[in-house]
Amino acid sequence: MKKGLLFVVAIAAFFAAKAQDAQESKSIGTTILDRVKDEKLSIGGYGEVHYNQQISGNTRYNGNMDVHRMVLFFGYQFNDKTSFVTEIEYEHIKELYVEQAFLNYNIRPNTSLRAGLMLVPMGIVNEYHEPTTFNGVERPSVDNRIVPTTWREIGVGLSGRMPSFPLKYQLYVMNGFIGYNGTGVLRGSDGFRKGRQKGAESTFTSPSLSAKLDYYGVKGLNIGLAGYFGKTQSSAFNGLDKNDDFAEEVADSTRVGISMFGMDVRYKVNALQLKGQYIHSFISDVAAYNDKTGKDLGKQMQGYYLEAGYNLLDGKEQALVPFVRYENYNTHHKTAGNMVANKAYDREEVFFGLSYHLAKGAVVKADYQMSKDGNDEKKNFVNFGVGVWF
Repeated sequence: MKKGLLFVVAIAAFFAAKAQDAQESKSIGTTILDRVKDEKLSIGGYGEVHYNQQISGNTRYNGNMDVHRMVLFFGYQFNDKTSFVTEIEYEHIKELYVEQAFLNYNIRPNTSLRAGLMLVPMGIVNEYHEPTTFNGVERPSVDNRIVPTTWREIGVGLSGRMPSFPLKYQLYVMNGFIGYNGTGVLRGSDGFRKGRQKGAESTFTSPSLSAKLDYYGVKGLNIGLAGYFGKTQSSAFNGLDKNDDFAEEVADSTRVGISMFGMDVRYKVNALQLKGQYIHSFISDVAAYNDKTGKDLGKQMQGYYLEAGYNLLDGKEQALVPFVRYENYNTHHKTAGNMVANKAYDREEVFFGLSYHLAKGAVVKADYQMSKDGNDEKKNFVNFGVGVWF
């Protein structure tokens, strides 16, 4: 795992050193706010339909077919400084969510104040998760288990670009994960994933800080550094007597502190596409939390992936991209107290696949997935999907 991290850092250092000889280029990737142009009303969306089939020796498994998600985008430009964007998401036909809903105000050129339900800027896919922007039928597992995608919370903050340096920044004060709502929420198998509040009648105990810097001074290259710091939210503080120190101590045992750090690198030159990402979370007060809730949350979680793709139709309207991706992630990288790390939570995956972009905004995907955990339990999958973004 350390070798993978050093490889990502080496890529970043190598290309960053070339910045002084390169012309400034635009940051790789666009957000939905970039699509709100001069029109008063902007409408768009993206969607994915998947087929997943586990295959393993002589054991037979049914496949799973799913309209995984359909997301509708709406943006409104009130004037040259003020706009509103939102995404309404349907998952698996029956689940309805608001993925984003925030007001954006340009307080000066290249600097915006935002408030509402926003994506936490951590990693690559949490911000750029439309199906035409990543290889593979499913989103990378590191982004699902460690980040976890799609992670959004209500908050307020600044977003912008430096006027004379190729640097994009985001800084938000936000609500955080729910760790306790009468019972413990966070657990070892998927870390923080079930703690996402998604802006739905969210419990707020204390704020969290989220920040990210993206460097794009080399043509085709984007290097991102992100951090997230705060404590989880807990319903145990609701109605608590401020003078009752014992009750305060008991309630505090239902919370954990989170320090999450991330680095990502994206590089595209002609037909070659390279990506790398590393996420590491440090979690405090875990032993008390697990004792109180009966959960098995780890003290540290980490994960990374490295990916390479090559567009065989470079320069043409269509794109045909074979790719390979290696992922390694562990939600029990370290445990607290006497808890023994669960080897099943130490996972390794290799993907071989193909993305065929029929047109800009329309893609057909296929990949073969090989998974293995610390107990040497192996699972293989064949995945197919179609995706659109308009």
